[in-house]
Amino acid sequence: MAKKLAGKVAVVTGASKGIGAEIARHLAAEEALVVVNYASSKEGADKVVADITAKGGKAVAVKGDVSKKADAEAIIDAAVKNYGRLDVLVNNSGVYEFAPIEQITEEHFHRQFNINVLGLLLITQAAAKHLKEGGSVINIGSGVSRVTPPNTAVYTATKGAVDAITGVLAKELGPKKIRVNSINPGLVDTEGVRTLGVIGSEMEAGFVAQTPLGRAGRPGDIASVAVFLASDDAGWLTGETLLAAGGMR
Repeated sequence: MAKKLAGKVAVVTGASKGIGAEIARHLAAEEALVVVNYASSKEGADKVVADITAKGGKAVAVKGDVSKKADAEAIIDAAVKNYGRLDVLVNNSGVYEFAPIEQITEEHFHRQFNINVLGLLLITQAAAKHLKEGGSVINIGSGVSRVTPPNTAVYTATKGAVDAITGVLAKELGPKKIRVNSINPGLVDTEGVRTLGVIGSEMEAGFVAQTPLGRAGRPGDIASVAVFLASDDAGWLTGETLLAAGGMR
């Protein structure tokens, strides 16, 4: 039986670790040909590619900073050069830093907006030239845009922007039969979240207490939703923000 994404070509940004890495693995398991983009961790991206190829899948690692137009275009060009087409773009690249209002700086603002918002726009702009009917853009937003936790004004603002952009681009790209949706995870147990010291902390306990399904998310919980949105199963969905957070809202 043919896999859900057989023959489709997917670019996953920020795929060297965490949610992005798991999305790349899940897409490849459904026989998508995957470009694993990374900004700094070549080692991480190479490991994801090795994981995929060891299971008979196809993937290449491509370096690039999505917040730079030339890099964003080069990432998309690499997909077309390697695999001849583009069907799926997963906008997973993102950074987060938390600070109360009195500690917000210009640098804190611009770093997050440049990658989380400008980067998403630049690489989607590059991808839109190659995506055809049936194409799927999947933005990785965040439950914070709904939950609005304290000390996250800038990060939450970037993710509110992603929600808005998802709706706008669904309307712009709809006439070309390209779908644009967002997955908005709750707290997910990733390397980055562990580095911040969130897992095992009072912050995690607070999130879990608000989550009806009673645990933090795992990268695979998000990756399986991405497979759905990338596939023809989601052919009638566009402009949606899917809160993937175990019921936390």
